[in-house]
Amino acid sequence: MQITFLGSGTSHGVPMIGCECQVCLSDNPCNKRTRPSIAVAGPSGVILIDTSPELRLQAIACGLKRVDAVLITHTHADHIFGMDDLRRFNDLSNSEIPLYGVPETLEDIQRIFRYIFVPTQAGGGKPRLTLHPLPEQMELCGLHVRTFVVMHGALPVQAFRFTDPHTGRSAAYVTDVNFIPPEAEQHLHNLDLLILDAVRYEPHSTHFGLWQALEAVEKLQPRQTLLTHLSHHFDHQTLTNQTPPNVAPACDGQQVVV
Repeated sequence: MQITFLGSGTSHGVPMIGCECQVCLSDNPCNKRTRPSIAVAGPSGVILIDTSPELRLQAIACGLKRVDAVLITHTHADHIFGMDDLRRFNDLSNSEIPLYGVPETLEDIQRIFRYIFVPTQAGGGKPRLTLHPLPEQMELCGLHVRTFVVMHGALPVQAFRFTDPHTGRSAAYVTDVNFIPPEAEQHLHNLDLLILDAVRYEPHSTHFGLWQALEAVEKLQPRQTLLTHLSHHFDHQTLTNQTPPNVAPACDGQQVVV
């Protein structure tokens, strides 16, 4: 299983519009952060988690040439507004792409991207998607996928655990979270890799701050943790120096073999 960080930034991205802070003006490429998304390559295909507004640019930068399924965490703009770019992956595979979400997510997608699901003129094409309710467990692209709910303020957000049945290795993606319910914690133990939200140093009303994220890591004890949804409050190298050896900030374009 290989995981590619297409984007590791917040809803504003880094640099932020109109900001002249040290991080936004940094020359370090790891301080250039697009909106959050990952691609998980399993034995028989690639699962895309969310369709960020920069999906086209992310795919080109990371060499992403196939998407076999899409999982949606929630329908905030920074997680879905690249939906139209999926049409290129339809062209490359000459097939429809299954998209999975909870019922509220699928309703939002059909409302926000109505043109995808109603007859229209051909034009430049549009995504060909099949919408599927998100089950608690499923086999997808040769991986076992377990879904569970974490809290993004008052909003339930889907998190995912991926397990390779051949190697037993597992990774979890938990973004946009400020509280992990006990029923979700049970799915976050014995991980080889945890990808976890940490938006800034201090606590936030809908996201983990750094110290809260590190407390969660200490409790869950994954073998490795990569932090995502990072704002311009974090300089990549400074944060790397401040975190334990098994915890580090993610970087756009980073690839990890689990």
